[in-house]
Amino acid sequence: MSTTASPPSVADVVAELDRCYPPAWAEEWDRVGLVLGEPTDPVRRVYGTVDVVPETVAEALAAGADLIVAHHPLLLRGVSSVAPTTWKGRIVHDLIRAGVALYVAHTNADIAAPGVSDALAARFGLTGLRPLQPSAAGSAAAGGGRGIGRVGELPAPLTLAELTERAAAVLPATVWGVRAGGDPARIVRTLAVSGGSGDGFLAAATAAGADAFLTSDLRHHPAGEHLAAGGPALLDAAHWATERPWLDDVAAHLRAGFGVETVVSDLDTDPWTVHAAAPAMDDKEPRP
Repeated sequence: MSTTASPPSVADVVAELDRCYPPAWAEEWDRVGLVLGEPTDPVRRVYGTVDVVPETVAEALAAGADLIVAHHPLLLRGVSSVAPTTWKGRIVHDLIRAGVALYVAHTNADIAAPGVSDALAARFGLTGLRPLQPSAAGSAAAGGGRGIGRVGELPAPLTLAELTERAAAVLPATVWGVRAGGDPARIVRTLAVSGGSGDGFLAAATAAGADAFLTSDLRHHPAGEHLAAGGPALLDAAHWATERPWLDDVAAHLRAGFGVETVVSDLDTDPWTVHAAAPAMDDKEPRP
């Protein structure tokens, strides 16, 4: 991959993205790769987003993007129609009409090294990174430090309360913010992180010897049982916020390799848009 005087084609950029995030690394249920777009069309500007929704598509079109690189698939499940009377169908029609290609890297980017969780770990300055759950031996993605999540050491120990404040400061801002479970005074030296939904990896965080685990979409019962069993403290951030940092890495890589312009969306697509703290909690210490 090298910068040339003429703009790369959609096929050129897709080939490089497929090299970084091979589709064979994706889960069987996932739908990744080029979704739509003419392979021979030129790419001068790339737009990165976590979610392909009407608001981000409008932003991409206004920015004059030729290619959208998204994390979450637009068409994850089988469809029998992309009629413009549905919001997803309308997106497909609008992108084709505007000549904008769409590419998705999802679970293949989650396990890549570097990938989604490496970008998340970098926000905390973690060192000595290792996979939280390494890719299975014999799988297409085995080896190379690949796997779900990352575990590393903080630059300096923090209490859980301090780490929660740090997380709220270094992650993209959302109404959801960051909530934590565990003793606020617990000292955290080793932090596990996993971008996106992570309560399926609670046992892995315990096995990794982490003092705390930051992820998103934690559910009541699994989280409560994990903490009751003495597992690592938990930090629950908005799903969008834990995956947004990866887009900066993708953008930098494409700028350096192809000389294209890049726009990374900071449009918060987290579905939760209102938050109110319980008044009684203002005067209470968090429950240990």
